[in-house]
Amino acid sequence: MTYRDSSSRPRVVILAAEGQPRPYNLDEIKARADVVITDAAGLPEAARGADVLFLWDFFSSALGEAWPNADALKWVHVAAAGVDAMMFDELRASEVLVTNAHGTFDRPIAEFALASILAHDKQLHLSKRLQQESVWQHRELTPTGGSRALVVGTGGIGRATARLLRAVGIEVRGVGRTARDNDGDFGTVVPSADLAEHIGWADHVVLIAPLTEQTRHMMNAEVLAAMKPSAHLVNVGRGALVDEAALVEALREGKIAAASLDVFEEEPLPAGHPFWQLENVHISAHMCGDVIGWREALADQFLQNLTRWTAGEPLANLVDKERGYVSSSH
Repeated sequence: MTYRDSSSRPRVVILAAEGQPRPYNLDEIKARADVVITDAAGLPEAARGADVLFLWDFFSSALGEAWPNADALKWVHVAAAGVDAMMFDELRASEVLVTNAHGTFDRPIAEFALASILAHDKQLHLSKRLQQESVWQHRELTPTGGSRALVVGTGGIGRATARLLRAVGIEVRGVGRTARDNDGDFGTVVPSADLAEHIGWADHVVLIAPLTEQTRHMMNAEVLAAMKPSAHLVNVGRGALVDEAALVEALREGKIAAASLDVFEEEPLPAGHPFWQLENVHISAHMCGDVIGWREALADQFLQNLTRWTAGEPLANLVDKERGYVSSSH
């Protein structure tokens, strides 16, 4: 399947935030296309006549405002795994192709999820606080091997996480659109519609699902109430997967033991948010996949796809615009 006339030179618009480092391989991108770099304010004008939009500022929603001027747009690439920030009805209904950073963050996020579980089980956060207070306090720790983890999201990141958790002896089940047994990475996958029925099985719940209308606030008061009081929630997916007000209440009242949160509904997390004051909440700044070299990897991924585009070849990592992620047999 060919997506463009490979005889012409494409016009590529790169949307970058003010002060954001430019793609390190910009010269190589320019060798394959006519390139315009703009910020959100300049996108409506820059979008005129553009064949390709590279959302280097991957949290931007500016395409919606610029859409009436995107008269020649054929392909949008988002330098992130999640595409929820830039998706809107007109884009979904159009023939414009959307690709994302599928695969780039699988192992780093899986490692972060495992680190969050180990830090919880081994009380590393408490040890650090006691160190700062010069307190020597011997404690017994929770074994990680033999515990149970429910991984919500069975795409590439979820599968990488399942494999890594299994490697340290954690029993893993997945949560996906449909139930199935004998899954190669998860063994058992339970349907997301029945999450409340299955979540009480888990000692750790790891959220890696994409944000869609079906998954928004999937961790609501009912589901949180069904968790073990000793359970630990890890969110490395999207902040809006969680009803934050319900989670604050669950943590304050001891309905669950702790939460390790890398993503939030509003980012940066506001200074007055209750999460900051809860000792059983462990906060990181939306960085779970950002290992050294991540920007270079994202830039290389776009360049590889642009090379396919200019050769008239099929693109990698095509997003199903209705579902909001790269579809697979899983």
